[in-house]
Amino acid sequence: MKNLIFLFLLISVVSFGQSAGNSGLAFLKFGFGARNIAMGDAGSSASNDLSALYYNPSRLVSFESNQAMFMHSEWIQDVTSEVGGIKWNMFNLPWAVGFNVTSVSDIDVRERPGEAISSFNANYFFISLSSGFSVIKDLDFGTTVKYIYEGILNDQSAGYGLDFGLNYLTPVKGLTASTVLRNIGSMSALNIVGTKLPLDFRLGGAYNYNFPTAKLDLIVTGEFQKYLDADDFHINTGGEIMYNETFAARVGYQTGYEARGFTAGIGVAWGNLRFDYAYTPFSLGLGNANQFSLQFSF
Repeated sequence: MKNLIFLFLLISVVSFGQSAGNSGLAFLKFGFGARNIAMGDAGSSASNDLSALYYNPSRLVSFESNQAMFMHSEWIQDVTSEVGGIKWNMFNLPWAVGFNVTSVSDIDVRERPGEAISSFNANYFFISLSSGFSVIKDLDFGTTVKYIYEGILNDQSAGYGLDFGLNYLTPVKGLTASTVLRNIGSMSALNIVGTKLPLDFRLGGAYNYNFPTAKLDLIVTGEFQKYLDADDFHINTGGEIMYNETFAARVGYQTGYEARGFTAGIGVAWGNLRFDYAYTPFSLGLGNANQFSLQFSF
């Protein structure tokens, strides 16, 4: 138990020991899997499929099935993403490869107030490799390494990022505790200065309870999130109720954002296939975000 406490505290100390500052590459903050996004984006604690490669790679250890997933995201302000991944088992370890292709279209170019003289697209991309293993009984460790690219007008930049996390199955049946530090790394210069990665620390838990007579599964989750380059923090909370392992309804809430907070979504499973949808309304006239994901287990 002392080793467990030490490992959790180690991640916390390393996280908050980093200096704050401005960062870019906001696409690294977008979630993966409509299920997680609908549950307040609390995926570091609640991800139970290959989407863990994005949120907390240690959670890849807790399930054995091979999976493939694809998500289409329509964010606000003409931001679209195609995100996917595949997970398999090899050498008694879980392995997962993921990717994210994000673009911002029709950005106006102006030299003075008035009509734009032209427009361009901004493009972002990463590809990642994840794995994990059991450190001791009920305690799993995972890590992700990713190659990151950004291209804006005529300028390009590339770099690498690293995530590592822990997942602990507590003595309380159905209760897990998780922590993760994401986006440790750097980028080459974009024109003059390299973009700083959004260093992300999360700590939280999830509780799963089954009602066998009603064929219902309930999951509630909550986590503390801190981007270490910002002064504020976020509390991500969410819940899911699933009937007969087939139909799911989800809801979530995130604090600390000016223009959004509420999230919701649904899911339908049929055999080895699962379809999920997430909806995030924005205020201030920004519109709404919609995510659609399809998962196949094999």
